Amino acid sequence: MIRPQWVCRHCLSRARTVAPRLTLARLPLAQNIGRRQSHTSTRADEDEDFFLAESLLKRAKQLATEHDVLERQLMEDFDTKTAARAGHLRPVSEALKEYEAAVENLRELRVLASDPESDLSSMAADDIPPTIDQIRTSSAALTTSLVPRHQFAAFPCTIEIRPGTGGSEATLFANDLYKMYTSLLGTLRWQSSVISYQTHNEIGGEGCSEAIISVSTPESYDLLRHEAGVHRVQRIPATENKGRTHTSTATVMVLPKLGDDEGDFEHGTDDDPLAQIDMKEVKVDVMRASGAGGQHVNRTESAVRMTHIPTGIVVAIQDSRSQHKNRSSALTILKAKVAEKRRKEKEEEALSMRRGVVKVGAGRSDKIRTYNFTQNRVTDHRSGQSNHDLPRLMEGDGLIAMIEGVQEWDKQRSVEVMLALQEMEDLKKDSKK
Repeated sequence: MIRPQWVCRHCLSRARTVAPRLTLARLPLAQNIGRRQSHTSTRADEDEDFFLAESLLKRAKQLATEHDVLERQLMEDFDTKTAARAGHLRPVSEALKEYEAAVENLRELRVLASDPESDLSSMAADDIPPTIDQIRTSSAALTTSLVPRHQFAAFPCTIEIRPGTGGSEATLFANDLYKMYTSLLGTLRWQSSVISYQTHNEIGGEGCSEAIISVSTPESYDLLRHEAGVHRVQRIPATENKGRTHTSTATVMVLPKLGDDEGDFEHGTDDDPLAQIDMKEVKVDVMRASGAGGQHVNRTESAVRMTHIPTGIVVAIQDSRSQHKNRSSALTILKAKVAEKRRKEKEEEALSMRRGVVKVGAGRSDKIRTYNFTQNRVTDHRSGQSNHDLPRLMEGDGLIAMIEGVQEWDKQRSVEVMLALQEMEDLKKDSKK
């Protein structure tokens, strides 16, 4: 008896047009595909670079399973928090289905292409490269869906710029950063206003001791949060008569603006065990708000500053005229920052285990960028990206490209962290067996 030819689902539609002589009688039932696939899938397939890492695939399946469970729960009893979680996981579930379909399709094509008795082997071989491209695309989409979005990503923000080490040169550099960010905001056409701008004249220009910019555009925090940290400048100051290069710094803080309405923000930190803090360890100071605002600024102590003593994290909020609302916002952000610090420590531990090193990135966690005027170069220490047109970048041009490079680095690091945490969890489970 002659063995019937079989064809993958991908080629079936093409077979009807390109090879009309084939009849459905020569095609096996769909279930035979799965049986044959189990014999032809090799270990080498799993090692090819276009396949998703096993740890990421495992994580994706866990989240997809959780999504299915939540969807069934919602069919029986609707709950707002459950619906929000299910909506958050839906992109992962959908991306996983597309990825698995593409992988299965490739395996079917390879079986068909390797069968010398098949009339469609040449057609299947032609379809393999575009299918691999499809796997790469769906793999990237699935990886992106696995990286959690920052909990404050949708919010507007406040940018705070202050001089660091370097004396008067640091104040000049802080003023340069202020001009850079105001130019950037103008280029982006984002709504913004200056809350505070304190200057004093220095030799060589106008120095800035504090600048606070309020950005009202939603989702501005998601982009600008990558600017938070210590910015370092290397240049010859105007007061230097021997031509020596000096190093100074300025600090940039970017905080989300949570709004005045209680409904503007769901306190997602309440359920995060890493965000739990003892209020006995929090120092609370109230003060008068600075900047524009008329009599309210001078008479009302509405600004709130909170300090988490064990970590040294400080949050100051003066967005609202209500001290109560500023206190609530400050506490929410403080909890989020404490949780972020604890999470980073946990991630560094996992990365250290994965890389086999004692410590990762020692001494570079705060210093994010260096502006070298002598060499006309700006280098970001996170992404490794350099820009060789410093004057243009200081005018706001080219800064977006540098921030986008940091965003890509952050996404890749998040994936590595996810892999490291998954491996750490697997090791703990294995040790208990």
